Amino acid sequence: MQGNNNDMTVTRRRLLAGAALAGGTAMVPAAAFGAVGGDRAKIAAAVETGKAASVARIQDWIKHPGIAAEKWQMDTACDYTMGLLRDAGFQMVKKMPTDGEPGIFATLDAGAKRTMGIYFMYDVKQVNPAEWSSPPFEARIVDKPGFGKVIVGRGAINQKGPEAAFLAAVHAFKDARVKLPVNLVLVAEGEEEIASPNFHQIVQAPEVLKALKKAEGVIIPSAWQNQNGGVQINLGAKGPIEFQLIASGEKWGRGPKGDIHSSQHAHVDSPVWHLVQALNTLVGPDGHTPAVDGWFDNVRPLTAREKELIAASAKTSSEDEAKLALGVKAWINDEPWQTSLERLASQPTINIQGLVSGYTGPGGKTILPGRAEAKLECRLVPNQTAKEAEAKLRAHLKKRGFGDIEVNVSGGYDPTETAENSRIIRAQQAVYDRAGAPQTLFPRLAGSWPGAVFTQPPVSLPAGQFGLGHGSGAHAPNEYFVVDSSNPKVAGLTGSTLGFVDYLYEISVIS
Repeated sequence: MQGNNNDMTVTRRRLLAGAALAGGTAMVPAAAFGAVGGDRAKIAAAVETGKAASVARIQDWIKHPGIAAEKWQMDTACDYTMGLLRDAGFQMVKKMPTDGEPGIFATLDAGAKRTMGIYFMYDVKQVNPAEWSSPPFEARIVDKPGFGKVIVGRGAINQKGPEAAFLAAVHAFKDARVKLPVNLVLVAEGEEEIASPNFHQIVQAPEVLKALKKAEGVIIPSAWQNQNGGVQINLGAKGPIEFQLIASGEKWGRGPKGDIHSSQHAHVDSPVWHLVQALNTLVGPDGHTPAVDGWFDNVRPLTAREKELIAASAKTSSEDEAKLALGVKAWINDEPWQTSLERLASQPTINIQGLVSGYTGPGGKTILPGRAEAKLECRLVPNQTAKEAEAKLRAHLKKRGFGDIEVNVSGGYDPTETAENSRIIRAQQAVYDRAGAPQTLFPRLAGSWPGAVFTQPPVSLPAGQFGLGHGSGAHAPNEYFVVDSSNPKVAGLTGSTLGFVDYLYEISVIS
């Protein structure tokens, strides 16, 4: 198994032990710290001293949201994030205009031999405050049974809590007067939650591309420990396409231009049924297998190694816990756990997020709506591309007589893959091992992040997620991030912060 070879064994023998996760002192590289004496202790002390400020930083960041889908407070959110980076010690912080919302390019030159790339997002998903136990942008700290003290708020886990923990690590180096072991190149965007339609413009800007080319790879900070302290290392992620299908009498040339009395349906076409019929062609009779012409032409089956990784993950993860978390009683086709995980990693999807048409209030309104809209997203797997999938979707609809239906693509990018023997993955394995966090390698995240912007040309770097700690509820009510963990197997904010400290040191020394 690559990542556990002789090179890794040698590397691990160069490491020192540390203390428990919840207390926050992860194990550290002897080679890295031996040369600088007690720097690790100074940094750990600075992390603890700065904890209150770190908590307040997360809360305040949550209170400065930007929602790209609603074009709400985006410039303000960008400016606030830039201020956080400057405060952490980045010497250069620059707003990067795009065809949509602005992004950020920042660098911290520590005079180190190696450079690490960091990806941030500063936008968050929409909210319905009525569904929350507390105002979603108030960032309250509450006691959550089984977890400890948590910050509740939109963006808490996705991604402001983990990103703020990374910034806390950078602050700790500065406060301890210890030089970072690597230089940092950071890129951030404000459109991740609408599938990053313009992020490539930031990354491929000449000055950004030049800086990223020096990096070992790119990580997005995360905090995904399960209740047993385990962490899944993803070697890739599916690629999304977010789009809307709109049927209207005005565009169709049939049916009403606006709402009319429902009795007229006896001799007037319905744009709503027209959309429903179009939607029904996108998947097979089972309701989940994509049926778009040529959709599977370029889909790469799981490799033997990927199946091996999934089998190992199935043995070490809890099916019951997964079902409970998702609120489901069975998987598709009543498949067993391992088969279902293989489907999760390998299958492309076409999902309906929402259907909007006509009257949805109490009682009936006896109308024939003139317009209907469906919000959908696809998840793509290797070797599909977003461009290919969009073209096939449009051709499929047109061929079946639905060419009048508007296809509005709001964002999307390709799936991503990173080799398990890359330094950024082996460094994760080393840090998780020393922290006592059980780890599994998984072929790809079923969700998405714009890692393909880094892994594909012209950047061509390995990219992935890293982080200790826990949170949940992304895109859902009562999203949270653990600050003080009551579970000794799971890191709180201090442990999460020190995990990033150790990861940067590991990247600086790993062979």
